Amino acid sequence: MQIQHITGAVCLALSALLPARAAPSSQQAGALYIATEEAAPSSMRDASGRVVGIATDKVRAAMARAGVAYTIETLPWKRAYAAARERPDACVYSTTRTPEREALFKWVGPTDSAQWVLMARADRRIALASLDDARPYRIGTYRGDARDDYLRSRGFTVDTAPHDLLNPQKLLLGRIDLWAASLRRGSMVLEQNGWKGRIVPVFTFSRQDVFLACHPGVPDAVIRRLNDAFAALGRDGTLKRIERAYDHWTVQAKAR
Repeated sequence: MQIQHITGAVCLALSALLPARAAPSSQQAGALYIATEEAAPSSMRDASGRVVGIATDKVRAAMARAGVAYTIETLPWKRAYAAARERPDACVYSTTRTPEREALFKWVGPTDSAQWVLMARADRRIALASLDDARPYRIGTYRGDARDDYLRSRGFTVDTAPHDLLNPQKLLLGRIDLWAASLRRGSMVLEQNGWKGRIVPVFTFSRQDVFLACHPGVPDAVIRRLNDAFAALGRDGTLKRIERAYDHWTVQAKAR
């Protein structure tokens, strides 16, 4: 799989947007442990290995505004989500806020928004007018994801993979008929992997806000400060400036 980097121009732009306060040391007492997945351009590593991206930079800005110590680590989604369920000092982003998850976490944000899209092989020419039209098809999802829960609970035939990017490969091999993808603003997953023109969207079945989801053990006062920080960053235009800084981000690939 390709390792993704943002350009130096974006890094320089972001350094001007984020508050001057340095990210707290991982040794700082009471620091939140924050986990996320590699999902460019929302969360990814830059050339130095630092976690960046649209949602990441919003989270960093909110942490700095609220004066909350933290560390951020990228993990496979299932492990990132499990950390926030198991560790009383942990949060995970970007997490879809569903009724089934509402009581499992304390919520901060939203950090981003995403469209849930059914993708198909271009040569299949599948046409869907509604989500119900997808019932005859086998839909690729992945473990621990909200789309898997959503479709499974509604009686659709799902084929669950351990990682989301296995689904387009299964789609091209004919092992599934549709892939339930989550596409965030600026996503270039098809271009990055050589799937553009071979895999196409056929139906958007939901638009979801996504959040920083924190373990119930995170103090309410911290959650309030973070939500207040997000609100303030929205009012002063910082969140929009972070989004605009990625309008022209590019992907560079290392050798496999």
